[in-house]
Order: sequence, then structure tokens, then C-alpha cells
Amino acid sequence: MAVRRAFWVVVIILIASLAAAYYTPQSVVYQRLAVLIGLVLVVCWLWAVFSIRRVTIRRVARVFRMQLGQLFEERFEITNQSHWARIWFELKDASELPGNSGSRVLSMIGPGRSRSYIARTLLTHRGAFDLGPTIVSSGDPFGLFLYRTTFQSTKKLEVLPYFVELNHFYTPVGLLAGGQALRKKTVEVTPYAAGIREYAPGDSLNRIHWKSTARRDQLMVKEFEQDPQADIWIFLDGLKTIHSGTLTATKDENDPFWLWNARHHVTIPPHTFEYAVSAAASIAAYFIQQGRSVGFAAAGHAFAVLQASRGERQLSKILEMLAFIDCEGQLPLEALVQSQASQLMRGSSVILITTKASSSILLAIEELQRRGTRPIVVLVDSATFGGSAPAQDPALELASRGVPMKLIKLGDDLKAALEQTVR
Repeated sequence: MAVRRAFWVVVIILIASLAAAYYTPQSVVYQRLAVLIGLVLVVCWLWAVFSIRRVTIRRVARVFRMQLGQLFEERFEITNQSHWARIWFELKDASELPGNSGSRVLSMIGPGRSRSYIARTLLTHRGAFDLGPTIVSSGDPFGLFLYRTTFQSTKKLEVLPYFVELNHFYTPVGLLAGGQALRKKTVEVTPYAAGIREYAPGDSLNRIHWKSTARRDQLMVKEFEQDPQADIWIFLDGLKTIHSGTLTATKDENDPFWLWNARHHVTIPPHTFEYAVSAAASIAAYFIQQGRSVGFAAAGHAFAVLQASRGERQLSKILEMLAFIDCEGQLPLEALVQSQASQLMRGSSVILITTKASSSILLAIEELQRRGTRPIVVLVDSATFGGSAPAQDPALELASRGVPMKLIKLGDDLKAALEQTVR
């Protein structure tokens, strides 16, 4: 319960009426006025107390997993379950969703009636956001008292990074004869059976091939090999000191009138890391749709690694990981590559997404080439985001090492930038 400024004005009038009733001969008029004001205060207080009793709030959304740049629609429904009409309600959307537009003021909701409205929010930030709480305020007709209650919510909205559908993405030609196929035995059970051999101590029982065992009258076990097609690995540079830009949304992007009347063109937040995240998501989606096995590694505030795999489930894992990753890391890209070097098969394509072709990046490229992998650099030009310009042309540095490069600048069409190769 809170009192408003009008309450203190009424209290001053009440005190003045009591003083006049005590000090003036015509005290009856002032006494009646004081009693009337007192009754008004009591009635208004009771009105405010019961104004939110038997009131329910529902927040309904069709989907709870969306992509950055999309429009999130949520329906707010308030129901008056009492036998008396309610004059007004103020709904305040206290959710963490940036630019949320669910706050409204509603008037005259009859007994047993409901009122609903649609709130639309442009999703400008990645991550998970609680859709609540909702703070409902109401009071008396004279605006003397204000009563608030909070309706909690357990629902969350997950905002995935923005990505585009690529028609093609250049990768270097195979290093091995016969293209990208690579046969390599593994002790793990995989979908790729390579043959059978005699049982050896330590072999798991689930690897025994019973038909061959019965036919040869000795224990035979199945052999497996790794995915015969070369992996794709994506390394995202999350080093804090190399990124620049801003994550603040423009005023128009948070204006409900603009959202309703204008056809929105999706824009990535003007920050190098946001462009890098969108590039990583787009590349991962492209190769997953091509049936390739994709792995991911990044070192932001937390170390994130996802072993190479294929399928829509793998894409979902990568997008979810990208939704929460940040650029608060202290680990350079070279160290990140070295930490995962043992997981990289010879012939794999390794995509390095960074903002500068620094000495650390060049060392990482040398390490990858020494291991027989094929590095590709996706460079987000930090100079166009307000960062410092490189001393030397990164394209020349990379070309001298035979490394193809994709260059992304602020405001570029992400699809066109990723499909074009600078060599």
C-alpha cells in the first residue's frame, strides 16, 4: 500500500477542518466536513485494498524460442473475478526483456469480465529472459491510495542469434587424395562400421558380433571408424580486448508505433562480437544442412566446446551455446586452438572468426596448417565499428600463407559477405 500526493492534500484539509471546528463558533459545519473527509479516507482505503482482490493475470505466448531480430508477441489478459466493477488497473511489465512493451493502463473492467491486449517487442539481445514478473497497481477513484501486487512467472524466452541461409561457403580443396573422405579407426562406437576382428581383452561386450562369432566359433568384435567425411570446426574469438561497438538499441527499435506500422529490416547490433556470433551461426547452419559434422569452440567468460557432430540436434546445441556466449574472455585464439588441436582430424576445415589478423591468429594458423587442417579466417573489420585500424592489410598477411578470408564490415549484408571470399 502506498499513499499518493493527493492523500496529503486531503489530510491537510482534514486538519484545517478540525482546527476550524475547535476555534470557530460555527463548529458544526467544520465538524461535519471533518467527518465527511474521514469517511472518504476510510472508504478510499478499503476500496484500494480490495481493488486487486480476486484479479488474475495471464501472459500467453505461442513460442518461447525465437531468433534475434524477430518480433515477439505476447498476450496479456487480466480477469476481474469479483462481483464489482474495477475502475482502473496499471500493468507494469517488469521482465528482463530489453525494450519490453507490455506495460498498459486499463479502465472499467466489469464483474466477471476479462480484458486483453497484445504486446510486441523487437528482440535485440541474445540470451534467456524471464517473462515476468508483472506488477499490477490499482486504487480508489480519488487517487489517494495505491495498492500493488506482483504476479510471478516461470516462463522464459530464449533468443537465439540471428543467422542467414547461405547458398555456398568456400572451403579449400582437400588435402588428401580422393577428396574429403578420411578413414580412421576409433575405439568408440559410431554409426560407421569398418569390419570385424578377433576379440581382445578389454573389448566391450556390446561390440561382439554374434553371427560372426557363431560362424567362426570364436569371439569376434565389430570395428568402427570415425566419420569418413572431414569435420568442420568453428572457433570464435571471445577475447575482450579485441572487440568494439555498442549494444544499445535505437529509439525507433523500441517504439511500438514504429513496430506496428513499418516493415522491419533485421539489423544486427553494431558490435563486432554480435556480427561474429551471427557469422558463426550462419556457417554452422550451412554445413549442418549440407550433412557435415560441425564442432564449435569459444572462450568468453566461460569456456565452451561442442564436439563435432551432425544433424539438427547439433545445430540446436550450437545456436543455444551462441545465445549465451559473451566476449569477456581472457584466452587468445591461439591458446583456444591449441587446447582443441588433438580433436582436429587431418583434412578438417577450421574456421577462425575474429576481428584482427594479429600475431596470435597467425600462430594459430601455422599450428593448424602443421597439423594438416585447412584454416579459413572470417574477419570482422573492427575499424568500421569504431575500433583501431590494422597496421597492415590482413588480406595480404593471410594470402601469403595461402589462407582464404571472408571480410565483414559494419552494415554489410551478412549473406553476401560470407559467400564472397577475399584471396
